[in-house]
Amino acid sequence: MFDIQEELKKLPARPGVYLMHDSSDEIIYVGKAISLKNRVRQYFQDSRNVTPKIEKMISKIAWFEYIVTDSELEALVLENNLIKEHSPRYNTMLKDGKTYPYIKATIQEPFPRLLFSRQLKRDKNKYFGPFTSAASVREAIELVNGIYHLRTCNTMAKDRPCLYHEMGRCDAPCQGLIDENTYREHFEGALRFLQGDTKDIKNDLKAKMSEAAERLAFEEAQVYKEQLESIERVTQRQKITSEEQKDRDVLAFAVEKDEAVMQVFFIRDGKLLGREHYYLTGVESEPEEDVISSFIKQMYSGTPFIPRKVKSIVPKRGQKERLIELAKKNARLVLEKDAEKLKRERERTLGAMEEIESLLHMEGRLNRVESYDISHINGFETVGSMVVFEDGKAKKNDYRKFKIRSVSGPDDYGSMDEMLTRRFEHAKREGLSENDSFKHLPDIIFMDGGKGQVHICEDVLRRLHIDVPVCGMVKDDHHRTRGLYFNDQEIPIDTHGEGFHLITRIQDETHRFAIEYHKLIRGKGQTRSILDDIPGIGPKRRQALIKAFDSLEDIKKATEEELSSVPGMDTKSAHSVINFFKEK
Repeated sequence: MFDIQEELKKLPARPGVYLMHDSSDEIIYVGKAISLKNRVRQYFQDSRNVTPKIEKMISKIAWFEYIVTDSELEALVLENNLIKEHSPRYNTMLKDGKTYPYIKATIQEPFPRLLFSRQLKRDKNKYFGPFTSAASVREAIELVNGIYHLRTCNTMAKDRPCLYHEMGRCDAPCQGLIDENTYREHFEGALRFLQGDTKDIKNDLKAKMSEAAERLAFEEAQVYKEQLESIERVTQRQKITSEEQKDRDVLAFAVEKDEAVMQVFFIRDGKLLGREHYYLTGVESEPEEDVISSFIKQMYSGTPFIPRKVKSIVPKRGQKERLIELAKKNARLVLEKDAEKLKRERERTLGAMEEIESLLHMEGRLNRVESYDISHINGFETVGSMVVFEDGKAKKNDYRKFKIRSVSGPDDYGSMDEMLTRRFEHAKREGLSENDSFKHLPDIIFMDGGKGQVHICEDVLRRLHIDVPVCGMVKDDHHRTRGLYFNDQEIPIDTHGEGFHLITRIQDETHRFAIEYHKLIRGKGQTRSILDDIPGIGPKRRQALIKAFDSLEDIKKATEEELSSVPGMDTKSAHSVINFFKEK
């Protein structure tokens, strides 16, 4: 028994991270502290002054744990990693998992290149960005490569120049047609261009265009004209400029109940390169500074560009304050525009899960749902499917397929027993990685059927000493879901509610996944059964036997006369089948 008051006395006065658990062991909050002793005790003091959301969280704490770190910075990093790993319901959460494109300059190479990258790594290369449009990044790379004749190939080992050299877009360093120093001068010009210094190159292109036109070389002049237009397109996004040529990100947000939108303007070298908005949840009654703090930790803990040296300011007047107001207006517009869409999405996912929780009178929060189905044709090539939904959304990376090994014939219960046993025995094994979908037990299991399927699953869980509730999805005579079978009783369900629609989606997805796998193994070159091992039984006779008999067991029991009457079979092949199974 966890005695909170006793455990509070044991807390060290050191920096670290604390994790709050509810009665079902779910992590509901993760926080960091300069002093674990002081910070965690504050939650349980009668004089505490916290938001209603945190007050509700405190009422659900059953026990806590903590991890000591050497510094507050280490605690900050660990806190963010744990929040992303466990998605605690009472933490403010950044919903978007976007990665933004960069231009990577491989300055360490003898003949460096410009590459498209989704990651900003701590290496010796130079990065430009982030950009909000992948298309604009690719256009910029193509433009700069063409203007400065930079190489685009991965290797310098070539027998002859590539097509880019023939087109006049590369000076072919792979053939020694340009020395390293001259190439480096061109590359430095490309870097200046990416930093916003386009005046010299535009003047040079205008001069070349005029000179080509005077020579009546109109096609050449058109090339220079198109390059100038490309420069305008690439740089026209930089409309907001500042007298201070600095890098900064401008943050502002708008809140509506438990949802928020954070708007970020990316300013580089004094120019607005792009903007992006991010959705946040769990912000109801949170102080503004806490929302911004949570966002900053999650946003900048990964790869995005961080303007250095870092300094946070809240401007009160002037251009900087106008930028903040502009960002706020944008955030509010996004929130208002998407409010109904966000509401509908929540209703069909989290709202649907809450409906099911209420319908089944479950106390704990339903997060992970697993559903199972069996597919076969008359008992041949039996397969099973496991699909996973989390927070009302399909989690396809966790789907799993099973080829039934120990059951022959149309035995759905036996096949289901094998599949579930294999799945949950796997869950109990040691040494599973965090990415193994079998490691995580579901909060509830949905069976594609009623009482019989549910009891098969419950028997398997009982044998393996695993406690997970099981619910059957009961269908009517038209194969439509009519209710749920839970705790040995059928529960009617509102067919107009979001909970019903979610159950239908889970049921359809489970069936679809099983059928697709069955089609796959029946595909050309993939179908094989024990009939293939019988001498004299080729593909055509095998298919004829499968069509003529309901199951493999019926083929085993068939008489010579019955086998011989199958189209394509004769007495000799019938004897072959009978003798084969006698020996087995």
